[in-house]
Amino acid sequence: MSLDQDFDNEEEESEGKEMSFLSHLEELRWHVIRAGASILVFAILAFIYIQEIYHYVIIAPSQPDFWTYRMLCKLSEVTGYKDLCVKALNFKLQVIGMGDAFTMSMTSSVIAGLVFAFPYAFWEVWRFIKPGLKPAERRSARGAVFYVTFLFFSGVLFGYYVVSPLAINFLANYTLDPSIINEFSLASYISLVATLTLACGIAFQLPIVVYVLSKIGVLTPSFMREYRKHSVIVILIVAAIITPSPDIYSQVLVAIPLFLLYELSIIVSARVEREKLEEEKRLAKLGNTNTED
Repeated sequence: MSLDQDFDNEEEESEGKEMSFLSHLEELRWHVIRAGASILVFAILAFIYIQEIYHYVIIAPSQPDFWTYRMLCKLSEVTGYKDLCVKALNFKLQVIGMGDAFTMSMTSSVIAGLVFAFPYAFWEVWRFIKPGLKPAERRSARGAVFYVTFLFFSGVLFGYYVVSPLAINFLANYTLDPSIINEFSLASYISLVATLTLACGIAFQLPIVVYVLSKIGVLTPSFMREYRKHSVIVILIVAAIITPSPDIYSQVLVAIPLFLLYELSIIVSARVEREKLEEEKRLAKLGNTNTED
């Protein structure tokens, strides 16, 4: 949260100063360059330790002793639903092309750089946006970098530890015929894990999106409460799509956090509406005072 306050004094001094269109573009360019440089730095660090990253992070969900699979086995003992327990993953990963291993190392390093540099990259974007906000908007948006970062990493962890293992387990054990052996390319495996993980990181930004839409008057808490039942159906459909596994337990594990995010979004929207009403009352009071004078 301190990142939001580091340049407050500087921004307050520059507030009100008009900038030309080209000046705005120049400022945006440097923010983008710094954000891109941070991603590059983390990507280089990831490439240096790429073997450790592959062994302990990327390949881990393909192993039966992965944390999620062990927790599912414990859950199966509690619920009595033995199909939850993952004891084996019937597939092998392979690299086919001569340069595929090096290419996937580069790709994985960039993805890791993007994930780990996200807080700083977003902070650079926020530094460009923040001076253009009104003082009241800046106060209400205090801590934006912290909340966006927290939700992003929460989504990434959820995608890595819940969604990806469930999808891998289902696809690894799905066969057209017993004589067919599942041998997946490393590229398709990484594409699946990266897509699901980053998609969850983006999906967890729902409260932030609702906050912005509520600020501009597109969404209201009453609207979201009215369509809560519809949202449950949509969430279950989304859970069924991102978890190919047909068992209801896997879909519920994915749906519960999404539903909690929706409920959190209602609270966020209600807070925005309350702030708007208080601001309107304050302005009305000032207007009455000026009229009496």
